[in-house]
Amino acid sequence: MDKNLVQSNSRFLCDDLPPVGPLALGLWRYTTPDIGHATNLLKTAIDLGMNLVDNADVYGLDWGGKGFGTCEELLGHVLSESPELRDQIVLATKGGIQPPVPYNSSSDYLRGACEDSLRRMNVEKIDLYQIHRPDMYTHPAEVASTLDSLVEEGKVVALGVSNHSPSQIKALQEHLRNPLITIQPEFSAAHLNPLRDGLLDLAAERDLVPLAWSPLAGGSLATGEGISAELVAVLDDLANRESVDRATIAIAFVLSHPTSPIALLGTQTIERLEKLSEALKVSLTRSDVYQIIQASEGVPLP
Repeated sequence: MDKNLVQSNSRFLCDDLPPVGPLALGLWRYTTPDIGHATNLLKTAIDLGMNLVDNADVYGLDWGGKGFGTCEELLGHVLSESPELRDQIVLATKGGIQPPVPYNSSSDYLRGACEDSLRRMNVEKIDLYQIHRPDMYTHPAEVASTLDSLVEEGKVVALGVSNHSPSQIKALQEHLRNPLITIQPEFSAAHLNPLRDGLLDLAAERDLVPLAWSPLAGGSLATGEGISAELVAVLDDLANRESVDRATIAIAFVLSHPTSPIALLGTQTIERLEKLSEALKVSLTRSDVYQIIQASEGVPLP
């Protein structure tokens, strides 16, 4: 029998953080005015093993948010009303986007952004602090100095980057005293760039854990809108075989890479969280994942 490639095991980030599940709750759309629903969503995620929670200071500028910081503020309200939840999650957030600049990782700005995130989320420390997008006009030595200081002051436990190229990751790590432990690329059955641009190769080389954002390609892999008929057909065939829906197969695909990615789930619906958690029970073989890749790229592999 062909080996199942879907990695349903916990992920180890670093010695100072507890293991996290292969699925995580992404808070880009965490903008509900209903504190009760926001709390229940977080509790459901934790119950399903999704103990990594990924936020960002810029979240809230869209998806019904009231502006910069909205999603961190909502999580802060939830943690204030249910403080027991703080110790049940690995809390990740991101900084470095400054609309409309758009990017700023200068020492003064980045330090202020991190301290503002701590205040908005009503926490004493951030477990995983990530540079959201690279600021090409701040030298990586300056970024590294700021990040190292935040770790040494106890405001941040561990460090990662989001939307960085392999060369940008290497340049930053060269100046850091503390290791980067995560990368956060867009990765899905419809967006295979990390397989081709060296990001997942670098993750394998340096034991970086990939946090895959938009693993459903903004929901299009669930609806089929804007996705090639060939890819939809392959996902549907696998979904029928595994007795799940197309979106669940798409999540399982992300979990199948040998770098053990974590899929960030952005749904704000409890029922969808529960449904997508079935990806951990799916079996995908090497033949299956290559079939998905060929259908996605529209050309046979050499």
